[in-house]
Amino acid sequence: MMKPADSLSRQRDIQFYPHPAQAHLAAQFLATIPSITVQIFASKHCISVQYLIQEHSLQIIENQLKVAGFHLDESILSKIKRALVYYCEDIARSNLEIPEHNIKSRDVYVKVWENHPHGDHDETPEELRRYL
Repeated sequence: MMKPADSLSRQRDIQFYPHPAQAHLAAQFLATIPSITVQIFASKHCISVQYLIQEHSLQIIENQLKVAGFHLDESILSKIKRALVYYCEDIARSNLEIPEHNIKSRDVYVKVWENHPHGDHDETPEELRRYL
């Protein structure tokens, strides 16, 4: 079973423009930000970041990297992946702001509805229901 904290944790790869030591320097830069864990894949010009969705998003992290002077991979595939992740994380973050529904009041209504005589019960005998 997934814990609530697990569903709020994200791990994403950030691909950089092929430049020597850029991934290493970016990892050092992000290591200074609280609640972000970084793993370096310097041979692939890539880092892997892990963060909590309520505190950070990939878009915010990548914007911080761009402001700091790092150059991300701007291939069309990377841009499409990035846009999809930005959208999904934006929806997830906005869903965190929605208050939880009161399930107990709904369950009470269901119980009352089950015991209330209403017109959706078929009184036709079983043998006649299957006859066509």
